[in-house]
Amino acid sequence: MKYLYRVYQLIIVLPLALIATIITALTVAIGCSLGGGHFWGYYPGRWWSKVIIRMLLLPVKVEGRQHLEQGQSYVFVANHQGAFDIFLIYGYLGRNFKWMMKQSLRKIPLVGWACEKSHQIFVNKHGASKIKKTYDDARLILQQGYSVTVFPEGSRTFTGHMGEFRKGAFALADELQLPVVPLTINGSFNVMPRMRDGHFVCWHPLSLTIHQPVYPVGQGPDNIQATMSQAYDAVMSSIAPEYQGFVENPDQ
Repeated sequence: MKYLYRVYQLIIVLPLALIATIITALTVAIGCSLGGGHFWGYYPGRWWSKVIIRMLLLPVKVEGRQHLEQGQSYVFVANHQGAFDIFLIYGYLGRNFKWMMKQSLRKIPLVGWACEKSHQIFVNKHGASKIKKTYDDARLILQQGYSVTVFPEGSRTFTGHMGEFRKGAFALADELQLPVVPLTINGSFNVMPRMRDGHFVCWHPLSLTIHQPVYPVGQGPDNIQATMSQAYDAVMSSIAPEYQGFVENPDQ
């Protein structure tokens, strides 16, 4: 069955996924250039993510959408298990948001262009002025009523276990007095861990748990630390038993 699934990926999924990616990137870039970025910057990517997951026959379970209020901006923070975190959150979170993503993703042909046109937030750590611009961009997005999604570990896990959270997203939420929503991802590491980038996908169920928002109880360093700790504990509480516990990632 494993080899039949691989043949299916190679002959059917790969060419269709490439076509879908090209069409989606062009649609997003052109649509946002012509106006209506609120729609074109989110919905084509959401549909693309669902198409990819459904073509790969991966079952998805989502819990906790009832915790989110309409019209409220959030800072979403998630554990970073693997490449399929992107498809799972984009396709199934059900909220219009912008990504905070690595600067290197800007170099991906067509996809980087589409991300730039749709005003995704590129995290540039090369110098204080560029770091400041990253947070200025994120602040502007949140002030416009969007939400943002961040992987506060900074990189994908090598083990399936969660590493440390960095405080940047929590400091941003503290400054704007916005709630932080922890997200727990399960299954993405089993589908394609970072050590197997570019290899065949392994069939495994995916799940996304949306926890209750963590609202600010003050402002300043104490609130940042308390929010970060509460979000970390919430994410950890729903991780699959085999990946429970802190393991330091070597590239954090």
